[in-house]
Amino acid sequence: MPKRIHQMPHQLINQIAAGEVVERPSSVIKELLENSLDAGSNKIEIDVEQGGTKLIRIVDNGSGIHKDDMALALSRHATSKIRNLDDLEHVGSLGFRGEAIPSIASISRLVISSATENETGWQVIGDGSEKDIEQKPVAHKTGTTIEVRDLFFNVPARRKFLKTEKTEFKHLDDIVKKIALSRFDLSLILTNNRKAVRHYRAASNQMGQEKRIAEICGKGFIEQSVYIEHEAAGLKIWGWIALPTFSRSQADLQYFYVNGRMVKDRIVTHAVRQAYQDVLFHGRHPAYILYFELDPVLVDVNAHPTKSEVRFRESRSVHDFLYRAIHDAIAKVKPASSEEGSDFQTANLQNYSSMNPAAAFTDNNKPVFGQNYGQGQGGYNPGQTSMSLAVEEQIAAYSQLASSQIKAEITGDNQEPTEYPPLGFAKAQLHGIFILAENRDGLVIVDMHAAHERITYERLKKSYEGEGITSQPLLVPIDIEVSEKEAELVEAEQNFFTDIGLEVDRSGPQTIRIRQIPMLLNKINAESLVRDVLSDYSVDGRSDRIKNMMNEVLGTMACHGSVRANRQLTLPEMNALLRDMEKTERSGQCNHGRPTWVQMNVSQIDKLFLRGQ
Repeated sequence: MPKRIHQMPHQLINQIAAGEVVERPSSVIKELLENSLDAGSNKIEIDVEQGGTKLIRIVDNGSGIHKDDMALALSRHATSKIRNLDDLEHVGSLGFRGEAIPSIASISRLVISSATENETGWQVIGDGSEKDIEQKPVAHKTGTTIEVRDLFFNVPARRKFLKTEKTEFKHLDDIVKKIALSRFDLSLILTNNRKAVRHYRAASNQMGQEKRIAEICGKGFIEQSVYIEHEAAGLKIWGWIALPTFSRSQADLQYFYVNGRMVKDRIVTHAVRQAYQDVLFHGRHPAYILYFELDPVLVDVNAHPTKSEVRFRESRSVHDFLYRAIHDAIAKVKPASSEEGSDFQTANLQNYSSMNPAAAFTDNNKPVFGQNYGQGQGGYNPGQTSMSLAVEEQIAAYSQLASSQIKAEITGDNQEPTEYPPLGFAKAQLHGIFILAENRDGLVIVDMHAAHERITYERLKKSYEGEGITSQPLLVPIDIEVSEKEAELVEAEQNFFTDIGLEVDRSGPQTIRIRQIPMLLNKINAESLVRDVLSDYSVDGRSDRIKNMMNEVLGTMACHGSVRANRQLTLPEMNALLRDMEKTERSGQCNHGRPTWVQMNVSQIDKLFLRGQ
């Protein structure tokens, strides 16, 4: 006999909903803190016991709950934030589903006490039962206090999945940190087992904001990060991105907020990763705290019960905006701007303009040693003698450009310079690998091959970007079998394939023909290349694979075309290389993400010799 359909009890409905919203004490903290923020709170006190399993108490100074709405707050799908479909499409609040409080009440002993401005406070109690909700007056200042006791007391199966008190508190503490980073104007106090653990004071300026970031993410992050702010076409991004040398082994220091909401999104992750691509060591992850603002109608925050995921309505434009803003910010980090407190400005570079190393690399605005690239077979052969000859030409040009007057200034034969460039003046070469230079703050150590590799690579990229992608016809066109969807994609997106240097057309219902590929990639398996591009485009609506592969080839060319270890340079040659670094984008890292130079200030050197102790 088939089972009959019946209506589920309200308590069971709430407990099922709780399974989606409440996983552990940290889930409760997140939902309740978001409600407090939506109520306009700028001061919140959190008190927990036993990692939040015994007690979670949140006291805020928000607008409070009207006495006639107290009982309704414990009802499912009751909210003050959504009234119609138009409101749902313009969600500006953090919480809006109307499920959190009744769900929490169904699996705990919950007490809500609240008062609106100039009104008496009221209190309601929920314990997961079906009995009528009682409401009574209570002394309370403007704002709301919510107490959640004995979490999962009536759902023992769920309680068994909780970890140790220490682990649960760590998860809870992480949520508090994320909320603290989302609102710098918010004062937050966290107490665990009656001991004060966190006290984040409201920050009204950037210095205060950075102090809070240092408390949460460590002093190292804020010392090795740059502030960015960019706005265009109704989109705005601001925050802090760490220098590539501060990369992490795990993606554990990545905070991204969309209209104040902490989210994880693959579009965002991909855009940031792409922006760091040329400067990040293999297997490392960037660190950042970023705030993205856009019209709420352009983002769907109703994509997940916990509101941790969003969907952008124009994902491609969002990706491109984020990539460009972060990419450009990283590119601007040069020695000239990264030395804290440096008085050396762009105008000072004119003092050394007569030794312009850029001229050593160019001939009609193209790299001297790049003139043979893309000719003949079009591929790079490390055995080509033109590469080693080109390096000789560059070094010779460095020497030629160094006039006797500048030599005297650099070597100190005349007098001590009154102004130092950011990377200072070369003093010696160590083991044919490192340049030792003196700047205003102390000692600069430069890996000359890594630095020259970055300079060469950036010039190669600019040269090829200026010319566009040059394609090379295949001797024999290649027909490959694909899905009907992929064949339709090739037919519909011809402009996309042309822009990335591919000539591909549809030759049958499930067949495409490859006619041309980028010249720099002529050694690559054409079929695998096109299949990978189709796969990328089908999933993400874009593909950066060819650009990335071309950059890898250019990086190899730059590596083999740079000054090698054990090459002895004169002081003028070393100084010309330093000046070139100061003008080259991303010159702080080589193409593989390794640092090209380090600074040791005088106080650090003093400590090595115990001076002043």
